[in-house]
Order: sequence, then C-alpha cells, then structure tokens
Amino acid sequence: QVQLVESGGGLVQAGGSLRLSCAASGRTFSLYTMAWFRQAPGKEREHVAAIGWSGSTTNYADSTKGRFTISRDNAKNTVYLQMNSLKPEDTAVYYCAARPGNSVTVNYDYNYWGQGTQVTVSS
Repeated sequence: QVQLVESGGGLVQAGGSLRLSCAASGRTFSLYTMAWFRQAPGKEREHVAAIGWSGSTTNYADSTKGRFTISRDNAKNTVYLQMNSLKPEDTAVYYCAARPGNSVTVNYDYNYWGQGTQVTVSS
C-alpha cells in the first residue's frame, strides 16, 4: 500500500511559479512510476507529466512542455512538479499518482492517488 500526500498548491499570478511536492509512504517508492495529473472544473482529468524509476525518463503533456519539470528524490520518497510561466488555464486540482513499473507512456491506470492540491492562476 502506498499513500500519497500532495502539497505546495496555492494562488499565483499569471507568469508566476509554484512547486508541488508529493510525499509517498512505503519502502518501494523507487520501483514506481510517478505522475502528476490535473482536473479543472467541468473537465476530465488530464495527464501532466510522468517520471520513471531513476528520473532519467520523463513524459510531458504538450500543454506543459517547456514550462513544467517533474523530478523525484528516491531517498526522500518524494516527487516534485516545478511549474513556471503559469497560465490561467493551468488552474486545476493537481493529483499525484503512483503505479508499479518503469513506463512513462501516458496511462491513466494508476494504482494509488493523492487527495489533490488546488492550483489557481489569476490573470
């Protein structure tokens, strides 16, 4: 069983930055692909970014490439999402997710999900 707790959300002006963190419980964190998803009001959940075991493989949604960076620290059982040049359309609840394996291809079939953290970008 893996428990995920996100933090770092908040209100920021357009063009600003935020860093989200996701702390995971469990001793096998390094064997999980980790990902960030987001869901805006009235919209479906959207894949944002994923990262493999070692952090050397990543996958980003087209809408976030060049602005967002996913990273992980296996010693701290934590995955991060650095978000720069934020836009109002980035406003959403951001969720951390984990699944066994090392594939970063877009996949919504994750075993474990956090409770989400709200990110609001004002124009």
